[in-house]
Amino acid sequence: MRIMGIDYGDSRVGIALSDLLGITAQGLKTLPNKVYSKMLDSIVSLIEEHEVGLAVIGMPKNLNGTLGIRAEVTKDFAGDLQSRLPELKIVFQDERLTTVEATHFLNSTNTRGKSRKAVIDTVAAEIILQTYLDTDAVRRKGEI
Repeated sequence: MRIMGIDYGDSRVGIALSDLLGITAQGLKTLPNKVYSKMLDSIVSLIEEHEVGLAVIGMPKNLNGTLGIRAEVTKDFAGDLQSRLPELKIVFQDERLTTVEATHFLNSTNTRGKSRKAVIDTVAAEIILQTYLDTDAVRRKGEI
């Protein structure tokens, strides 16, 4: 079973997938979010195509850990996804500062201009998913 990482945003949605063993995250693509229903259809298709059993959705918490308006919008998106795929397990992963981390990564690889805009959300989804995978691996070892 693969795990999908999702960085949900008003303009774009970053998508990442785990390897088959659930050890590493790889960026897959960034979807435009201009027409919500079309974006949701695209995610459902990707989940079915890649046989995803778990979706890890970035939860945009405020820096102090509270949930704001963006968190409610993200929960609504998760609810819509769940209604389309009732068998899909959905978990939330704190995504504070993932865009900052993605920006630092893209700076280190000298990714600029249109290339940067096209991949920043995918990189953020990859970070969200890898953070979940790393934390889950520690949990399975009984270290948390």
